[in-house]
This record gives sequence, C-alpha cells and structure tokens, in this order.
Amino acid sequence: MSSRTVRTTHAEQTEALGAELARSLRPGDVVLLRGEMGSGKTTFVRGAARQLGTRAPVTSPTYTIGRRYDEASPPVAHLDLHRLESLQDEDPALLDDYLTDSHVVFVEWPEVADGELPRVRWTVTLAHAGADAREITIAEVAA
Repeated sequence: MSSRTVRTTHAEQTEALGAELARSLRPGDVVLLRGEMGSGKTTFVRGAARQLGTRAPVTSPTYTIGRRYDEASPPVAHLDLHRLESLQDEDPALLDDYLTDSHVVFVEWPEVADGELPRVRWTVTLAHAGADAREITIAEVAA
C-alpha cells in the first residue's frame, strides 16, 4: 500500500491534488474522503471531477446524499453521507444509482457505511493545518 502526505495552502492546490489522483482512477473505483467539516473534501472532489471532464458546478451533496456527473469520462458519483447515522435504517437500494461499475465514486463521511462500500481503492484524509493550509494524506488500499 502506498501513501503520501501533501501540504496545500489554498483551494487551487487541493483541487490540483484531486486532479492528480483522478488521472489514476478507473470505472468502478471508490475513493473515501475523511476529514472534519470544512477540511476541503468537496474541493478535492471538484478537482478530480474537473480532471475527468465535468464542467457542471461541483458542490457538496449533503442534503441530497449524492450527485452524478455523467458527462465526465468515466462518469463521476459524489456521495456525502454526513446526515445519515448509518445505512442500516435506510433503503438498501439508497446508493445503487451511485455505486456502479461505470462510475468513479467519491464518498464523504464514509464512516456511516461502516465497511459496506465495495471496490475501495483510495482513502484521502484532509486535516486543517492553520489558515487555509491543509495536510492531505492519500493512501492506496491494498487489493
């Protein structure tokens, strides 16, 4: 498993790091994003989605569970599970439209899914490091 930590000092650098990771992603890959509120998870996803070809606004799907950017290549699904306590009390098909073999999937607040997410390839952990700085650790998950 490979891992690296990068310090960014503004949103554009965080987006660029997301774009860099996106170049290695394939359809069906799942990327877990961890970090407290405001740590840059959606900013990271925005950079990745842009790299994959979406031109639509990339915003947090906190109140809708997820957004799909089907014009990207491969298509992108962006989930935010923050408002859920767990998946146990939810419709079992809640995430089916997002977790497909054809999409690259980014999941914010993955702790809610507690190991129920398939094909996790990367974890990205973002932490505040003062002012606009972030410490971002990207780790490949062993197959």
